[in-house]
Amino acid sequence: MKKPAPPRVVIENLRPSVDGGRFPVKRSVGESVTVTADIFADGHDMVEAVLLYRPAAAKEWAETRMKPLGNDRWSGEFTVDSMERYEYTVQGWVDRLQTWRRDLEKRLLAQQDVSVDLLIGAELMEAAAARAGEDGVRLRSWAASLRSGEVPALRRGRQALGEELDELMRRNPDRSAAAQPESPLSVSVGREKARFSSWYEMFPRSCTSDAERHGNFRDCEQRLRYVAAMGFDILYLPPIHPIGKTNRKGKNNSPAAGPGDPGSPWAIGAVEGGHKEIHPELGVLEDLQRLRTAAAGYGIELALDLAFQATPDHPWVKKHPEWFRHRPDGSVQYAENPPKKYQDIYPLDFETAEWQSLWSELRDVVFFWIEQGIRVFRVDNPHTKPFAFWEWVIAEVRKQYPETIFLAEAFTRPKVMYRLAKLGFDQSYTYFTWRNTKSELTEYVTELMRGEVAEYMRPNFWPNTPDILPEYLQYGGRAAFAARAVLAATLSSSYGIYGPAFELLENRPIEPGHEEYLHSEKYEIRAWNLESSESLAELIARLNQVRRENPALQFNHNVCFHDVDNDQLLAYSKSTPDGANTILVVVNLDPYHVQSGWVQLPLELLKIKPGQTYQAHDLLGNARYFWQGERNFVQLDPKLMPAHVFALRRRVRTERDFDYYL
Repeated sequence: MKKPAPPRVVIENLRPSVDGGRFPVKRSVGESVTVTADIFADGHDMVEAVLLYRPAAAKEWAETRMKPLGNDRWSGEFTVDSMERYEYTVQGWVDRLQTWRRDLEKRLLAQQDVSVDLLIGAELMEAAAARAGEDGVRLRSWAASLRSGEVPALRRGRQALGEELDELMRRNPDRSAAAQPESPLSVSVGREKARFSSWYEMFPRSCTSDAERHGNFRDCEQRLRYVAAMGFDILYLPPIHPIGKTNRKGKNNSPAAGPGDPGSPWAIGAVEGGHKEIHPELGVLEDLQRLRTAAAGYGIELALDLAFQATPDHPWVKKHPEWFRHRPDGSVQYAENPPKKYQDIYPLDFETAEWQSLWSELRDVVFFWIEQGIRVFRVDNPHTKPFAFWEWVIAEVRKQYPETIFLAEAFTRPKVMYRLAKLGFDQSYTYFTWRNTKSELTEYVTELMRGEVAEYMRPNFWPNTPDILPEYLQYGGRAAFAARAVLAATLSSSYGIYGPAFELLENRPIEPGHEEYLHSEKYEIRAWNLESSESLAELIARLNQVRRENPALQFNHNVCFHDVDNDQLLAYSKSTPDGANTILVVVNLDPYHVQSGWVQLPLELLKIKPGQTYQAHDLLGNARYFWQGERNFVQLDPKLMPAHVFALRRRVRTERDFDYYL
C-alpha cells in the first residue's frame, strides 16, 4: 500500500496556548473559548478549517466551523459547560469542492466555456456522495445534472452556484488529507466563583466587644449579618489552628510575648495539635461546622488559610524531625524574610529525603478540611514551596473535588506569580496594592487582563492585608480608602479587603516608612467599633451590589482604558459582548483636591451611534447625566466621592414614540 502524501495545509500560532500547551488556559462554567490559528496551504486552492473540542474524558470530538479573519488567520469558539478539563484543537484541509466552485464562478463571469469544469465538478460530487450519508442521493443527482447535455453549460454552471449545492459541499468535504496538531490544548474549567468573587478577611478572635476577651466561632456567627450586609460572598479566616508558645510574638511583633498575648495565628502548632486541629479558644470542630452552615444561609462561603509551616511546639517537630532542616549545631533555623524575622515559625524542608511522606501529609491536611465542607483556600506564601508540590497537590484535590478554589498569596517576582497560576491556582494576589498612579494602574491592569497572562492568571485585587498597610492609605484619608475600594471592585472581577481595618479606615503604621500596622491584629485581639460614623461599609455594600447587578463587572478581559486630559483622573469601561451592559468608571486618584477633565469615549466600541444622546447613570450617587458625542466633562471632589461608576444607557424609542434608556 502506497504511503499517502503529507498534508499540504500548515497550522501555526494556535491560540490560546500557555507555554505551548504545557499548561491549560482557564475558564469558568458557561464561558466561551475563542480559538484562533494561522491555517494556510501552498498555491491557490481554498482551505477550510474546523475547531474540535470535547471534555477530556470523552472519546468523540464535537466540532464547529471556523471563520476566516483575513491574512490566513482563522477563528472559532466553543463553550465549556461543566467543571472538568476540556481539550481542543483545529483541523484544516484543502477543499477541492470550494476551490472548484470559486473558479467556476470566475469563469462564468468571464463568459468562458465551462463544459469541462462541469465534468470535473460532477466527479467531485460523485466522490463526495461516496463518503456522504443522507446527502449522497442529492449529490449524485447534482452530478448527473452537471453531466447532462440537455441544458446549456452556462445555465448548468449558474445552477451549480446555488445555495443548496454549496451547503451540500460544505457538509461533505474530503478531509482525508487534513492537517491537525499532534497534541490538543486544554482548558481547566472552574466554577463561577473562581472567576467572580468578593472576599472579606476577618480574624475570628477579634469578633468580640472586649479586647480582653478572646472571640470564638459563636461570636463569628453574630458577625455574619454584618459581612452579608456588605455583600461579600467569601469570608476568609486566617489560620484557626492551635498557636505555639515557644518564641511566641508579643504585641507589635515584639520578640517577647507578654502575659495573655495570643500570638500569631500563622505560628501553627501546640500541645493541642497542629494543622488538623482548632485553637481551643475558638471552639471545636462542631462550632466551625455550625459557623459554615450559618454562613451558607447568608450566601457566604468560608475560606480557610493553608499555611504550611510549624512552630517549635508543633507535633511534627518531634514526630517527624526529618521534615525540618537542621543546622550544624542541631537547631532548626526559624523563618526569615530579611529584615523580617519569624522566630516563632519553622519552615518545612521540601528537599528532605522523606519528601514523599511530607507531601502526603500536607495533601491529607487539605483533604481533612475539604471533608469538613471547606472548598475555598487562601494559601500562605506558596512561592516558598516547590512548584512541583503545588502542581501535584492541586491536581490530587481536583480529581475528587473540582469545585475547590485556591487563592495564591504570593507577593513575589512576576514570573514566580505567573508560574503558580499556571500550575493550578485559581486566583492570585497582585501588585495592585502598590499601583497608585494612572500610568502604573493602566500598564499593570493591561498586562494582567488584556495579554497572554489573562488566559491563565485570575487577579484578586486587595487594597490592604494584615501584613500590608500601603503608604497611600496611611496618608490619603477617607478618600484614599474609597478610591481604592472602587478601583479594586471594578477593575478586577475578584477582590477582597482585610476588615474591619479597611472599612474603618485603619491607617496607623507601626512607624513612618513601614507598612506594618500599629497594634497589628496579627499579634493582638482588636475590638472594632462597627458602628463608627466614619465606616465605609455602606459604600462597600453598594459596590458589591453594583458588581452583582452588572455582568460587565464580572469579567476581566473586557476592561478598556479611555483618555482623560488629566493625569489625576483614571477612566475605564467594561462591557458585555452584546453591549447590553456597559459600565464606565472614573476615579480621582488625588485624595486631597478636586480634579476635572474631559473623558474621551470610543462610541463605536461602546455601541453608541454618533450623535445619539446617551445616559450616564452614576450607580454610587444615583445622579443621571445626558451625554452626547465622544468627549464629556467630569469633576470629582474627593471629600464627597472620589469616583463615578456610570451605567451607560442608550436611548430606545418604542412603537408609541416613547423614549427610555436601556
